[in-house]
This record gives sequence, C-alpha cells and structure tokens, in this order.
Amino acid sequence: MRMEDMVIVSVDDHIVEPPDMFEGHLSRGELADAPHVIEDDAGNEIWIWDDLATANIGLNAVVGRPKNEWGMEPTRFEHMRRAAWNVDARVDDMNVNGTLASLCFGTFVRFDGKIFLDRAQKDPANAYRMLQAYNDWHIDEWCGAHPARFIPLAQVPRWDVDLTVEEIRRVVRKGCRAITFPDNPVAQGLPSLHSEVWEPLWKVCNDLGVVINCHIGSGYQPNHPSMESPIEAWITSMPISIANAAADWITLEAFQRYPDLTMALSEGGIGWVPYLLERADFTNRHHGAWTNKGYGGKKPSEIFNEHVVTCFIEDDFGLASLEHMNVDNVCIEVDYPHSDCLWPRAPEGIWRSIQSVPAGLPDDVIDRITHRNAGRIYRFDGMERMGGREKCSVAALRALAGGVDTREVSLAGAAPRGYAPGKVVTSGDVLVNLGG
Repeated sequence: MRMEDMVIVSVDDHIVEPPDMFEGHLSRGELADAPHVIEDDAGNEIWIWDDLATANIGLNAVVGRPKNEWGMEPTRFEHMRRAAWNVDARVDDMNVNGTLASLCFGTFVRFDGKIFLDRAQKDPANAYRMLQAYNDWHIDEWCGAHPARFIPLAQVPRWDVDLTVEEIRRVVRKGCRAITFPDNPVAQGLPSLHSEVWEPLWKVCNDLGVVINCHIGSGYQPNHPSMESPIEAWITSMPISIANAAADWITLEAFQRYPDLTMALSEGGIGWVPYLLERADFTNRHHGAWTNKGYGGKKPSEIFNEHVVTCFIEDDFGLASLEHMNVDNVCIEVDYPHSDCLWPRAPEGIWRSIQSVPAGLPDDVIDRITHRNAGRIYRFDGMERMGGREKCSVAALRALAGGVDTREVSLAGAAPRGYAPGKVVTSGDVLVNLGG
C-alpha cells in the first residue's frame, strides 16, 4: 500500500459551534433563554447562558496559523480558519487533509457537554431542552449536511439517567450511535462508574450498539506541576492522563454483564496501553487474593481488549506494539482544529508512523486502524455512501481540494494573549490568560 491509497476515518475532531446554531431548532421564546454569543469589553466573543459564560469560544483551534502564534486561543471567530465552525469549509479542509470522515466533539459545551450539567443545577428543564436542540443541530445540520463525511455524536443529560436513556433512544432513531460521557463522573459531582445508578445507561448502550466516548480532560487530567513549570510538561502528560480512567473502566463489572458495551478513550494515544494491560494483569494475579476483584474468569487485559477503543495521531511506539493490544479496537484521530493536529499533512504523519514499524504493517492491519475499525465500531457507512474505496482514498479526496488555501495565515498577531516573545511559556501564563 502507498500513503495515497489509505482511507482515513478520524474518531476525534472538534467543532467550534457557530453563533447561529440554535436558530431553527428552538421557538422564538426558547431562543430568549438559549446560549448566545456576545462581544465583551476586551473584544472577545464569548458564549453566555444565563449566569454561565464560556470565555474561549475556539479553545486551541489554531490550525492554519504560524506555530509561534499558537496558544489556548483564539477568542474570536475571525481568528480561526472558517472550517473550524463552517461545515462546508470543514469538508474542504478534510479533503485537503485526505480525511474521509470525522467524529466531532463540541467546544463551548465542553468536550463532554458539561455545560448542560452545570446549567441543570439551576434549571434542569432548560438544560435538557437546549441539549436536545444541540443534538438536533449536530445530527441534522452539521452531520446531515454531508452524511458520508461525519459520524454523529450526541450529548446526554447525565444528571438524570432516565432522561439519558430517553435521549439515547431518540438520537439512535436519528441515526446516531455515539455519546459523550466523562471519563470519571465523580470529578463532576456525579455517582461513580460503579454505582448502580448507571445500570440503565450500560444496558441501553449495549442493546442499541451505542459507543460511550470519554475524551481526555473530562474527568481525570494532569495537574499543572507548578505555575512556573513550562506548559510543555502539561501538554506532554495530557493524553496519558486518561490511563487513570482506563484503569477504573477495566474494573467496571457491567462489562461482564454486557458483552457489546463499548467505550472509547478519545484522544488518549496508544503507546501506554501495553504497559497498563501488563500492570493490570500483574495486579490482579499478585493482589487478587486480598482485593477480591474478579473479571468473570478473564484477565483485566481481556476485558480492556474486548470493550475499550483507543486512537492515535502519530504513535510510533504504539504501532510497533500492536501485538500487545486488540488491533481491531485501534483507530485514527486527526484532532482538527487543535494544535496536535497535523493538518494539512495528517496522511504524511500517519504514514511516517506506519513506516517506522520495524517489521512493517500488513495492508489489512493498515486498513483496520485507518478506517475499517471505526466503520464497524460506530456503524458508519461513509465509504459506501461515497461510492466505494476508490473515491475515498487520500489521493481521491485531495484531488477534490485543488482550490483550498493551505498557506499559514497570521489571524491574531504574534504571541496572542501577551506571552512575552522568547520567554518559556509556563502553566501560570496559560492559566492566568484563561482566567484560571
């Protein structure tokens, strides 16, 4: 296989929601109580929802900008590529990046939709109505505009498990089989994974084939070592931080009751997985006599390999270690439009990692990790909708993108947010600028 022959389906990308997203999905009266965008005194565009505010509308949406301008910005729509928030432009950017399809997490609602949970503390009825409107916009407009190119992903009202089940059934009828969920609900004041409260959720996801997607940073996340620590320390450890959640999910007894229950560790990478599984098996073998934790006659690693989906951007070590994990649950992520994204050269990055494997990867394995696994796990038929593989390859999609401008453009000026030129950016710099 050549790089140009790959078919790429990404299971982790992001939407910067456009300011008019709720129009057409709410009545005039409901729009008055809906989230909306305003400009603050500093010239930032922010989402406001009653007493909730999201001060960073485009968190880390920096693709297409010179790297010296990157940060946790931008704070205005004009400081982003149009493809961050416009679906037609997104497809153009996917074409030039050789990407057939994409599953997109939200931004102002947080990766796991926590803003709805926050709003529900004050007005659960309003929170639920807006959540449904958000799902309708995401499924019908964003994904519906190009159904062969997007995998729908729904928010759920996790403050009420009965409503959660109801909403899952509703979005499944609309063709969506993926939901967001925190990797550790306790971090959000919710019952733990091991509470019987979630039993209806496990059952409905098992029965309807719905994937539970847990994005990094939605529960467990790395602490900033200090305000003086270079921000690179935090960026480095962010993907690996989901290993803490993975260790907890492995012990979930619902996996023993529901053979088709599936969760995804979104944006977590794969290089750390073999050691976690080795450690989990050792722990149960060595400590099981006193911990009394059982896995239904299986090893912890077997539970993980049967039920947990992982993904990677570039991961040389992970690809070289595929024999130590379930290759049928490994997928690609592109992470558009965030700073880890390799746009417009994601295929080159993926291919470089593939070529780095000493023993090489068979074409069949390449196909599985780049698109077939994602299609099976998410029940997505984008390649069939597009008319077959020959129309979905990196080469074929790039042939559709002749007019896409990929030049770097200075959209917000050098060193946005006032980082001192040449100074090592620290955790304190970032947290202060984010209002942390």
